[in-house]
Amino acid sequence: MNVTLTAKGLPAGLLKRHLSNFTKRFFQTSSANMVQVGDSVPNVDLFENLPTNKVNLTELSQGKKVVLFAVPGAFTPGCSKTHLPGYVSKADEMKKQGISEIVCVSVNDPFVMAAWGKDQKTEGKVRMLADPSASLAKALDLTVEIGPLGGVRSKRYSMVIDNGKITSLQVEPDGTGLSCSLAEAIKI
Repeated sequence: MNVTLTAKGLPAGLLKRHLSNFTKRFFQTSSANMVQVGDSVPNVDLFENLPTNKVNLTELSQGKKVVLFAVPGAFTPGCSKTHLPGYVSKADEMKKQGISEIVCVSVNDPFVMAAWGKDQKTEGKVRMLADPSASLAKALDLTVEIGPLGGVRSKRYSMVIDNGKITSLQVEPDGTGLSCSLAEAIKI
């Protein structure tokens, strides 16, 4: 019998199965209920600056073209060094292409999102909205469990919404990476 041993002496097939189960459990990127291109945006409230300042996503996207992108957490390295700055730098270009508004959403409280926006100089470029109870992430079926960040978070994704309908959707293959959801990759 010929068995290939890998990390920690596990047979290759067993290691592959364990890695596959881990990936499915922690970074599931699609399911039967996940939002699709052509769907309407969910009727959920997000928050801007204060817990009392509700912004309804359905109302926000009516009659205009909006880019919405979500990140796992404010002030995290990938989000602060790459993801959000890309949208800030491309905001004027996107608006010339017909985008009315660019929205960043994270499972954080509105005070954190406001502070992060100020730190990243988003004013007039990217609107910072909080999804404190992951209502949007859950409605889109785009949640990921990240214990060190507090539990349920949003997967990293970007979408274009045209008059309340999703016309473009890019979900990171592992839910948290930085590739297809970047400003440079958005399909307007």
